[in-house]
Amino acid sequence: MAVPHEEPELTPRRVLAFLVMVFGMFMAILDIQIVSASLPEIQAGLGASSDEISWVQTSYLIAEVIMIPLSGFLGRVMSTRLLFAVSAAGFTATSFLCAMSSSINEMILWRGLQGFLGGGMIPSVFAAAFTIFPSSKRSIVSPMVGLVATLAPTVGPTLGGYLSNTFSWHWLFLVNVVPGIVVTLAALALIDFDRPNWKLFGRFDWWGLLALAAFLGGLEFVLEEGPANDWFADELVAITAAVAALGCVVTFWRAFTRDEPLVDLSAFGNTNFAVGSVFSFVMGIGLYGLTYLYPLYLGAVRGYDSLMIGETVFVSGLAMFVSAPLAGILSSRLDLRVMLLLGFIGFASSTWMLTGLTADWDFQELLWPQILRGLSLMICMVPINNLALGTLSPAKIKGASGLYNLMRNLGGAVGLAVIATLLSDRGDLHYQRLSESVTWSNPEALRQLDLMAANLNAQGIDGTTGALAQMAQRLQGQAAVMSFIDVFVLITVLFGGLALTALLMKKPVMAGQASAH
Repeated sequence: MAVPHEEPELTPRRVLAFLVMVFGMFMAILDIQIVSASLPEIQAGLGASSDEISWVQTSYLIAEVIMIPLSGFLGRVMSTRLLFAVSAAGFTATSFLCAMSSSINEMILWRGLQGFLGGGMIPSVFAAAFTIFPSSKRSIVSPMVGLVATLAPTVGPTLGGYLSNTFSWHWLFLVNVVPGIVVTLAALALIDFDRPNWKLFGRFDWWGLLALAAFLGGLEFVLEEGPANDWFADELVAITAAVAALGCVVTFWRAFTRDEPLVDLSAFGNTNFAVGSVFSFVMGIGLYGLTYLYPLYLGAVRGYDSLMIGETVFVSGLAMFVSAPLAGILSSRLDLRVMLLLGFIGFASSTWMLTGLTADWDFQELLWPQILRGLSLMICMVPINNLALGTLSPAKIKGASGLYNLMRNLGGAVGLAVIATLLSDRGDLHYQRLSESVTWSNPEALRQLDLMAANLNAQGIDGTTGALAQMAQRLQGQAAVMSFIDVFVLITVLFGGLALTALLMKKPVMAGQASAH
């Protein structure tokens, strides 16, 4: 599926412009997770309820997932320069407004706008990487993009925990202001990759936009709220699911019937892009799923605070950073399909190591699984990026980049919803089974209860009642650990099973040093 085309001219100005865009993308992806470890502080500061505070993250995700596929069309209308600069400026302004919010409603509004505008920056960077750089430079550029896409959500909770503990929750947003201004001005001054085509704006599909918002926004809402509300047993979740389904039908209908669709799906006709998008979806499950599971285990089972959690999970981010150059070197010397195979097997191995989890696991036990996870993510991301986008023509890249990034975000959303549901359901099941074995006819259970009761009696506390409560707490903790193990087994099977499908992809053949891979 070779698409020969003239190699682009690489200038220092374009390299600098690309670096500016990469930094802007880092801020946008970072802000998905930067608030996750600090929601209690924001809740206290704004006087929000436990139901309301989750929308600080949900509103950002819903708005971002709508903008990402839309950015391809907007980039063709406005040009990369104007779209990126407007997105960066709006992202910066809404970051400041988030910090200045005095109520939860204000915060939700500004976070939604922040996510929408931030979503305009992410696909532009992937598109630029495959249009302004010659294929011989892919081994340098692709690891850089892959590093930012994987590192930003991984270090988000760490940085967020540090900022809210050291300063206040306001700095989760204020930290974007000065860099955002610099990125905006630099984007206006340096980006010169393409020209706007304002005539396309007259063919903008407003009904398509409404359908797209209903489809992706509704889907994200269902995936975010479903696990905590017993899915379709909740009326609002069920209604939103129906709206999303209708929006899905209309979105695809307009995409296939309009001459100038809002979302161009033709890139899926390319085998590499189609398979690469599936891999991007799976990578989203692994990336966001483990970013969720590690902190959850450390907080719920180990009792760590946000700063301690951040210090523990930072290992994965460090491993990604250190292994990025290695991924670049391997991509220029190995068949990318073999590299992808190794990355998936490595990731599956890292989660398999976690199936021996106990309630006592700490930094030392989690060290090597995290290192292997970080290394494998980089080994995966580079070939997925190159294989999926490396055989498309420049005319297809903008729209395809949005779809490719959308698949990763949707993978994360679906993965988190499934993981949250599994943890709850399997936790209940394991607790029930463990409870059945703790009976008055079980000598070991009675011995443990007697020991706990004696300790409590010595402290002047009702030993019998307290011992039963402690035993129930022990069982709940063990059931939680067993449910984590179930999820790790499932992720291991997913990544291990998909590893061999890497060989279905076709090796990119580009102009010049086509393989550069």
